[in-house]
Amino acid sequence: MNIGLSTYAFTWRGSAHMPAPMTLADMLDETADLGGSVFQICDYPAIEHFSADELAALYRRAQALGLTLELGTRGLTPAKLGRYLDIAAALDVRLLRSMFNDAESQPTADQAEHSLREIAPRLQNQGVTLALETYEQVAVETLMTTIEALDDPHIGVCLDPGNCVAALEMPDNVIARTADRVANLHIKDFCFTRAEGWVGFRLLGCPLGDGLLPLNAMLERVAPAARGINLIVEHWLDWQDDAEHTATVEAEWTRHSMNILRSIQS
Repeated sequence: MNIGLSTYAFTWRGSAHMPAPMTLADMLDETADLGGSVFQICDYPAIEHFSADELAALYRRAQALGLTLELGTRGLTPAKLGRYLDIAAALDVRLLRSMFNDAESQPTADQAEHSLREIAPRLQNQGVTLALETYEQVAVETLMTTIEALDDPHIGVCLDPGNCVAALEMPDNVIARTADRVANLHIKDFCFTRAEGWVGFRLLGCPLGDGLLPLNAMLERVAPAARGINLIVEHWLDWQDDAEHTATVEAEWTRHSMNILRSIQS
């Protein structure tokens, strides 16, 4: 079990909302500084346009920092996954996270299974595990039925139970249904707060340990240490009035999360 950060731990600090956005190299440096040993480049479309030299430089920097790289995208078309497997080869990536849907494609369960069967031989040949994330757009039962039908050790689950709450799928149930097929864990806490005026609620992130994520129960059920499953920190941080304050809070949440995961790791 390794711990580390995702680009989703830098949602704001790596964005154009900042006067000087953090680069991937900056994110790698912070991951290493906080004691992480893995960094997941997730939903970061710019990586698709990196040249061979740029990918090689990124890989060398990760190696120098003692970091393993993972990748994340959206969609299941063989063309999309094939492109990311090309990138994975350049970065020595062994874990690729994806989702059923992207902006161009929302496959049925049958279509998803067909696409996954088509890409499965390349996953096997390249030694890459594809981890399909739990999220509100696809019912957990649909996700699991597809994965179980394939029954391929290179196709599993990226478990993030907070994503499913919007579809009224409760975290404990999501964990129980997916645990045996989990290949990657996103560690992101969340809570409900009353909307302004007390009309309805908002579902947002919060510091790890302060919200509704059943972290200890999830780790006990999934057993990531015994199974070699990486724990990747993400956040759902709302904008905090201005860039400086937002960057400060995001950095604080990231350090706090890594402190907790380091204590679990030890």
